[in-house]
Amino acid sequence: QVQLVESGGGLVQAGDSLRLACAASGRTLSPLVVGWFRQGPGKEREFAAAITWSTADTIYADSVKGRFTISRDSAENTVYLQMNNLNPEDTAVYYCAGRRRGLSPRASGYNYWGQGTQVTVSS
Repeated sequence: QVQLVESGGGLVQAGDSLRLACAASGRTLSPLVVGWFRQGPGKEREFAAAITWSTADTIYADSVKGRFTISRDSAENTVYLQMNNLNPEDTAVYYCAGRRRGLSPRASGYNYWGQGTQVTVSS
């Protein structure tokens, strides 16, 4: 089992930056892929970014590419999502999720989920 706990959400203004953290614990993390998903009001859950724990390979959704950066700190067992130039369309509950192998933007392929952290961007 893998446990994931998100933190770092909050209320910011358009153009601001925010960094989310996902602390991972449990079984061996090295085969893990960690992704960030988000679900805005009245919207379906959508993929934002993902990273492989062992090699730090990454993929991004087009909607966040160039503004968001995903990274991981192996010493702290934490995956970060640095979000820059935020806009109101980024308002959502952000979830981190884990799967055992293979970068993927599909939520259905992730077995482990955190509880989510709210990000609200005011205009």
